[in-house]
Amino acid sequence: MRSVAVCLGVVLAGATMAHVAMGRPAPEQNQLSGRYSTHFQNGDVSGDTYWSDNVLEVVPVSAEAVYLRIETQFFNGHMCSLSGIGRMEGEALVYQEPPFMAGEKPCRLTLRRTGKDVVLQDTDSACRVGHCGARGSFNGQTFPLSSHRAITYLPRLKASREYQAALRAWAASPNHSDHATQADQP
Repeated sequence: MRSVAVCLGVVLAGATMAHVAMGRPAPEQNQLSGRYSTHFQNGDVSGDTYWSDNVLEVVPVSAEAVYLRIETQFFNGHMCSLSGIGRMEGEALVYQEPPFMAGEKPCRLTLRRTGKDVVLQDTDSACRVGHCGARGSFNGQTFPLSSHRAITYLPRLKASREYQAALRAWAASPNHSDHATQADQP
C-alpha cells in the first residue's frame, strides 16, 4: 500500500510540474478556481434586516499566480473588499501586500480548503487595515465548497477595473517571475 501511495505522489507531482512547464494552472489552482458565495440575512443597529452576499472569486492567471476578489458583508453595512494576485503555496492560496501604513504589519491572507469550506486566514489582522470597515474582518470567514460555481462571466471579470489593476500591480511587482500569463485568454 505504501508503494502505491508513493507512486501516486510521484505521478501527482509530475502532473503538477508538467502543468507548470506548459504554462497551465496547477491542479491546486484548478481545485480552488471559481466563484463561492453565501447569501444571508444581515441587520443594522435600528433593528432592520436585509439580505447580504459574501463573494469569493478565484481565477488562475498563470502556472503559479491566481487572481482573487473577496467581498464580505457585516452588521450595519460594514464590509471587507480585496482584489489582487496571489500565489499557490502548496495547497493554499496566499495573497500578500506591503503594509497599508508605515509601522503596520504586511497583509498576508491565506485561503485554504478545510473540510467542507474554503477558509480565509488573516492571522495578524493586517489585511483588515485598508480593506475592511469597523466591524469587518477576513480572518475566519468561510465559503462553503457546496457554493462553488464556474465563473460564467469570465470575459466581463477580466475586463473589470479590479482585475486590470491587479494585473498591472502584479506585473510591476519585484516578485513577479512568471511572465507567461493566461490573463488575456477567456
